[in-house]
Amino acid sequence: MRSVRDVLHGPWRAVPVLGVTQILAWGAIFYTPVLIVPLIAAERGFSITFAMGGLSVGLLAGGFIAPMIGTLIDRYGGHRVMPFGSLGGAIGLVALTYASGPVTYYATWIVLGAAMAASLYDPAFATLGRIFGAGARQPITVLTLAGGFASTVSWPTTYGLLKLTNWQGTYLVYAALLAFVAAPLHAFALPRTRAEIAIRHVEGAPAPPATRSPIGAVFLLVAAAFSAYSFIPSGLSAHLLTIFQRAGIDAGTVVLIGSLFGPSQVAARLCEFIFARNIHPLAIVRFAIALLSLAFATLWAFGFSTPVAVLFAIMFGAANGLVTIARGALPLALFGPAGYGRTVGRIARPSLIVTAVAPVVLAFVIERASDPAALGLAAAFAVVALGCFLAVRR
Repeated sequence: MRSVRDVLHGPWRAVPVLGVTQILAWGAIFYTPVLIVPLIAAERGFSITFAMGGLSVGLLAGGFIAPMIGTLIDRYGGHRVMPFGSLGGAIGLVALTYASGPVTYYATWIVLGAAMAASLYDPAFATLGRIFGAGARQPITVLTLAGGFASTVSWPTTYGLLKLTNWQGTYLVYAALLAFVAAPLHAFALPRTRAEIAIRHVEGAPAPPATRSPIGAVFLLVAAAFSAYSFIPSGLSAHLLTIFQRAGIDAGTVVLIGSLFGPSQVAARLCEFIFARNIHPLAIVRFAIALLSLAFATLWAFGFSTPVAVLFAIMFGAANGLVTIARGALPLALFGPAGYGRTVGRIARPSLIVTAVAPVVLAFVIERASDPAALGLAAAFAVVALGCFLAVRR
């Protein structure tokens, strides 16, 4: 157990600091569109599809700059890079309240996408990798425990703020939290320390570079696996509950089913922290994707009844919780701490691009085919991800 002194004065201070800022960043930027974007569309005269497309454009922009963000954190530290993510998020949310035209609306989401690339899990993992080096897995797991509560905090808070004020006022409150809480915590409370990274060197050979980008089949398999997996939570988060409603489950029960996702994530991460912290993250992520594949198979075999939907939500949440840990821990275990930030950023780029297009692709499949076809496509991505992870050798 870490003492209070270790947390307050040592490198472990980074974990509670990033825990708070992750809840703020995810809650203010990523989780609010599901409640606020329909209000923006109604007021600005946009279609729902066009308005939701802003988030996709933002994620695409974030994907393209993610490797650069990781490289900057490797070089300068999260305490110098992540404040710009929080401030960029605050500026973007304020600008969103004034963006009345299509061009300015999408331009604002590009700013918000860059802010997400510099303030969500990937830069946080890169920051912990720089601070803890090869020992970053445990801090990453603890951080994801805190981050798992982001949606649990964000949706009720956003709903309450919308009752008290309008969507513009809600975004201004979140902008203030990012500017005056998250940014100062990043800038002044994150540790400045950097872990010493041991690099084996053969006498007489040229000295290896301080950072080296992973290349080759293993890296491509890992990047492809995480990209394939990212299609599933992104696509299903936009459509799963409505699929259950169309299957005949009443709206109140569907909301209750959706509320099981967050606690299931946290429970799985807590179990990993207590019982599986010494198991290789490759085994963890294989188990998680296999669990998700089993969830899809259960849905296919037994249909869309309420008990099966509840079981699916729990298994899906548990799998997603474990995959999030592996996204930070697996690159560290396979490729080492040298250049870890850039490695995480390179893996994040295709994942964010897939995340951006997944809701649109599933919407197209639902419209042109059926709900089971959409779920079948998501299950196919799970099988691809599992195949890639099984092909990876340590």
